[in-house]
Amino acid sequence: MSLFKAREWWVTVLGEGEEFDQGCLCVGDVDNSGTGFDKVVVGSYMGMLRIFLPRPSKPGEAVEADTQLLEVHLKDPIIQVELGKFVSCSELLHLAVLHPRKLSVYAVSGTAGNVEHGDQYQLRLVYEHNLQRTACNMTYGPFGGVTGHHFICIQSMDGMLMFFEQESYAFGRFLPGFLLPGPLCYCARTDTFLTVSSARQVESYRYETLAVATDADTKQEGEQQTKSSGKRLQADWTLVLGEVALDIVVSSFSPSTHGIFVLGERSLYCLKDNGQVRFMKKLEYNPSCFLPYAAVGEGTTNVLMANHNNRLLVYQDVTLKWAAQLASVPVAVRVANFQELKGLVVTLSSEGHLQCSYMGTDPSFFTVPKVEAREVNYEEVDAEMRALQKVIRETTKTQDILPRTDMEDELSITASVSTDLDAVSKALLPDINGTAVPSVTVQIQVKSRSVVKSPKMTVCVQPPLALSQDQFVLDSLGSEAQTAVTFSAYLNGPYLPADLTGDVAVSYSSPTELNPAGVPRVAQCKFSLPLRLVCSPAAPLKNAKHKITVDTNKPPVNLNQVFPDFAVKSEDKEGGALAFRFITGSTVSVLASKSSQRYRIQSESLEDMWLIAKELVQRFDGHFAKQGVKDFRNSFAGPLPLAEYFEIVDHHFELRVNAEKYQDLLSERAVQFRAIQRRLLTRFKDKTPAPLQNLDTLMEGTYRQVSPEGESTHRHTHIIPFLPASFPFAPPVCKREGRVTLYAL
Repeated sequence: MSLFKAREWWVTVLGEGEEFDQGCLCVGDVDNSGTGFDKVVVGSYMGMLRIFLPRPSKPGEAVEADTQLLEVHLKDPIIQVELGKFVSCSELLHLAVLHPRKLSVYAVSGTAGNVEHGDQYQLRLVYEHNLQRTACNMTYGPFGGVTGHHFICIQSMDGMLMFFEQESYAFGRFLPGFLLPGPLCYCARTDTFLTVSSARQVESYRYETLAVATDADTKQEGEQQTKSSGKRLQADWTLVLGEVALDIVVSSFSPSTHGIFVLGERSLYCLKDNGQVRFMKKLEYNPSCFLPYAAVGEGTTNVLMANHNNRLLVYQDVTLKWAAQLASVPVAVRVANFQELKGLVVTLSSEGHLQCSYMGTDPSFFTVPKVEAREVNYEEVDAEMRALQKVIRETTKTQDILPRTDMEDELSITASVSTDLDAVSKALLPDINGTAVPSVTVQIQVKSRSVVKSPKMTVCVQPPLALSQDQFVLDSLGSEAQTAVTFSAYLNGPYLPADLTGDVAVSYSSPTELNPAGVPRVAQCKFSLPLRLVCSPAAPLKNAKHKITVDTNKPPVNLNQVFPDFAVKSEDKEGGALAFRFITGSTVSVLASKSSQRYRIQSESLEDMWLIAKELVQRFDGHFAKQGVKDFRNSFAGPLPLAEYFEIVDHHFELRVNAEKYQDLLSERAVQFRAIQRRLLTRFKDKTPAPLQNLDTLMEGTYRQVSPEGESTHRHTHIIPFLPASFPFAPPVCKREGRVTLYAL
């Protein structure tokens, strides 16, 4: 904590539940009073615009009501407020208010009051521009060297710079390589616009280059029509920061202190006008806002910087000169001159804490009050300690807020999957590609060791696997009670699941002495469905397009012993080859080498090899574990099938692009078809018959176009749901710690 606090000169809290940000604060002589003193203008995201003339208040007294000159609700959220010469026929200051879809310029005027109620202030709209794009921030200045007036530049959320020459819209330009909007500032010395792009680099664009560039938006309507002429937009210079920028400010207090200040998340940069780094300061905290201001010494610049530790720091170039504690985290900071005191620091927090303060040298000391001395009765203290320890022990024993690790669970779940497929399939689809869809019975047994209330069971499997019932509401169980539920699992789609495992979760309440209603708990377990649920034995393939070779450190084993459930129909008595034919139609073969310790998995479809590869590794581990072999290892030394994998990615992307294209074409044809129908219906309802003017022919031709496009859209739309499920099956195999690790990407 800082020793010195920022001394409050005037403070107020704005609204209730309102939000404020960096551009919601500005100071200046908004009513053109000519006194040279500033007013404070604040806008909020709730659309409230307030103008204050702060005056000091005595400690403990409420803020005087006449310090608030004006409060207007503008309905639209206020993103930024600025003061400048924005009206062509006047050199007075006007207030520019930026909304998400509108730019408004107001004139603030005050009328002297003749009674004790004080002066009256009014807000008059001079002109406004409706924006075609959502605004992010704005900057202003004498663009192009104009004198006596200020122009406005607005940056939209999609990277367009919109230029307004006071009451008229000039042109718009898109920033190249735009992704996300960043801070925007104008440098009058070089007539350039400075911003920090999403590539984390400072970019400078000359106004002349922007005016003659050709990449403007040509689809805008109304008065914001684009003038396309000139050359392609390019940055005058760039500088890589390597971090996100919070704000950018151009200082021009004296010729020797010209600089461009950029505040990053962890650094403060000062740049020259040509983009060279003048100095940089690494920060050990997270800054929230900053403001360069004129220094007393020649050749230096002072910087006010606020951080998220509620501190206000003063730097002279890179040297810390002062630190003061604030009451809140500012999002905007300004320096203002008031009648009673000049050079006050005005800060605004995101919750609306507006404060004018100065950094005095009066330390705030806290004196601990003297404790009343009394004699200690040790017998009473010991008795009180024993009573408290007894309460703690009883609470820890009975309440059971935290999970108990030294005791058995109150509820145990056991899942058992039938070794045989159901004699009569419970599948909703009788067959897929002419192959009957089997089902298997799964039984979940729930056993309680204590009283369990309101147990509810949920079972989940990977799509397109489905269950005959996936949610169960069970009766409350007493101590040492048990119950069981049974359901069937089956394939419910013409593609393969990513995994054959299922999850069971039972939520219940366990009553305690202090909580009779019960403490909520969850018990879980997993189960694995048999491979025969999705495939059946088939004849091995001699050649295939995709192949994966798995090396082991043990002699080859009989595959009929590893896959006994698929050895019944196998023609290979030695167990050197097995083939699995999936219900979806593809076939995967597993071949064991007779002379080496290798196994090959091959198929015409790369994504279908994942289930067999995973099952093979798991069954190898189980087979050798039963024999007591502990040093069994799998390895893969071949190249990763990245080319095939990327080919699948490209195919999926092409299908999605085509589906979107056909959907757009179908929408256009449908709009045309409905328009022709309305025209024909109007002709038929007309009491005076009129010629159809070939509308019937046009309708017939449109119908012939709609039909094939509708079929193409339906075909691609039907394929799209299968892509997320089939995409994870492309399994790169990588060698990690001497074992085969298969990843479903």
